Amino acid sequence: MKEYRIVLLKGDGIGPEIVTQAVKVLNRAALKFDFRVQFEDALLGGCAIDATGVPLPQETIEKCKVADSTLLGAVGGPKWDSQPGGNRPEAGLLGIRGALGLFANLRPAVIFEPLRGASPLKPEIIGQNLDIMLVRELTGGIYFGERGHKTVNGAQAAYDTEQYSVPEIERIARVGFEMAKKRSGKLCSVDKANVLESSRLWRATVARIGKEEYPEIELSHLYVDNCAMQLVRNPKQFDVIVTSNMFGDILSDEASMISGSIGMLASASLGSGKAGLYEPIHGSAPDIAGTGTANPLATILSAAMMLRYSLDEPQAAQAIEDAVAAVLKIARTPDIWTEGLKKVSCEEMGDLVCNLL
Repeated sequence: MKEYRIVLLKGDGIGPEIVTQAVKVLNRAALKFDFRVQFEDALLGGCAIDATGVPLPQETIEKCKVADSTLLGAVGGPKWDSQPGGNRPEAGLLGIRGALGLFANLRPAVIFEPLRGASPLKPEIIGQNLDIMLVRELTGGIYFGERGHKTVNGAQAAYDTEQYSVPEIERIARVGFEMAKKRSGKLCSVDKANVLESSRLWRATVARIGKEEYPEIELSHLYVDNCAMQLVRNPKQFDVIVTSNMFGDILSDEASMISGSIGMLASASLGSGKAGLYEPIHGSAPDIAGTGTANPLATILSAAMMLRYSLDEPQAAQAIEDAVAAVLKIARTPDIWTEGLKKVSCEEMGDLVCNLL
């Protein structure tokens, strides 16, 4: 029987509550699909600051490096706002991504049929369903380029440098192409090649990789401003989108709102190996921590992504996603509740998903 070792970074706020429900669902899936999961807790974020003085202890890094994958809840909260920037909970999140060499962020924007009415887009624009995968480069570009302050014509100025090397573009392009190969065979690369030198290199490199290594994939290119418009005008034209760090940051948030609820959105951060870091995209919501009202579905769906992309258990992943789709027809947590459906707690939602598995 296959056995997987998963590190749990429960984090702050509602993190421990939602991760607990995802663990419950993973255990049920393991029983159903004949594998074992061994879990190990580690500290990240505010809870790590409280316990060790730093948001990312070395022990956490070592545990994650030898695990098959890592599941994260959420980090941060006003309790740690007085910490210096380099020691805030969010610095731990950036640190663990860097320590594990996670350069590709996968952000699915999915509308589950029962939640179509929650989308801000008209039903005729959405169609019967919507499922977009945005692949964002995570460790390069303007967020990691040279930056600073200087004086220009006697006035203070600041600068941030957008820079990408060919190897950085090649590796994220391959992630996008591989994702397209597993889905519909369509990939859209997004850049600003009409203005930026870095984008011209991006477009040329992605086009070359497509021609040389993935001729069967239908590759298209869009400028980022046009892509932003098309996502709300005709999102059904997209399947997989690959783009740079800053453009991906913006477009993934836009795409996520198409789904109508931030509490339903999962994500994955991957490197060159199979292991990854999986987390919901919402925050730690300290205002509802401990009330039992948190929505665990994004974390449960993140666990499903882990099964699909890191643990090679696609049947278990699909079963969890199907169970989530089914549960939305009968029950909701308060954040997505509508009249006529059962209103349930975080724990009850986890139980319902397990039962439907």
